[in-house]
Amino acid sequence: MKYILVLVALLPISAIAQQISYSQFQQDAKTKINLRPEYGNVKKDQDQIADDQKFINEETKQSGDRRKASAEMVKLGFDYLYRGDLETAMKRFNQAWLLDPKNEDAYWGYGAVYFTFGDTEEALNQFKKGLSINPSSSNILTDEATIYMSLYQNKHDLAYMDKAIALFIESYKIDPKNQNTLFKLSAAYFYKQDCTNAVKYYKECMLLGGKSISPGYADALKKQCGL
Repeated sequence: MKYILVLVALLPISAIAQQISYSQFQQDAKTKINLRPEYGNVKKDQDQIADDQKFINEETKQSGDRRKASAEMVKLGFDYLYRGDLETAMKRFNQAWLLDPKNEDAYWGYGAVYFTFGDTEEALNQFKKGLSINPSSSNILTDEATIYMSLYQNKHDLAYMDKAIALFIESYKIDPKNQNTLFKLSAAYFYKQDCTNAVKYYKECMLLGGKSISPGYADALKKQCGL
């Protein structure tokens, strides 16, 4: 039970109470291109192109440049995602992509939407697109690793956990102050009963504030590893 408790705590995105089913989302996406990543790469008509340009001009003027405007849309997208409004989240991530197709975080958002719906295959596909733009994205690497932890939970194959740890370590080397990475890396080692590393990364996370650490994890770590 303690393993299940900790792993559930590791996967807050997939546990979000979404306001719509995946089947309904997919049905809506058949007629609404802004519910498909990159607008489904559909050729837009002149009115749509004009509307896009108006949006780009307004957001760029407000934020200062297209990259900053894109980053704001990503932030808005995650705000809606955590509220469970996944359709609006996808629309904001698409607007982020429209503003800056080279912003890897738009793909981070796409992947998060699909992971919330439980479609790990498409989530990984979107994360890989983001990593093709920026292989050093700590956020995407950590969320990709989290998916492999979820696959371990479902299939009980340690190969998935090993893959997750490798990705967490890669992310950690890029950004050793990413608390989300530190906590999950600690928990991954906890699952492998490697107390030395579980405690090591837990303490590093705590030194930075411990904001990502789930309630109950410290108690589980203390019980198993004598923290």
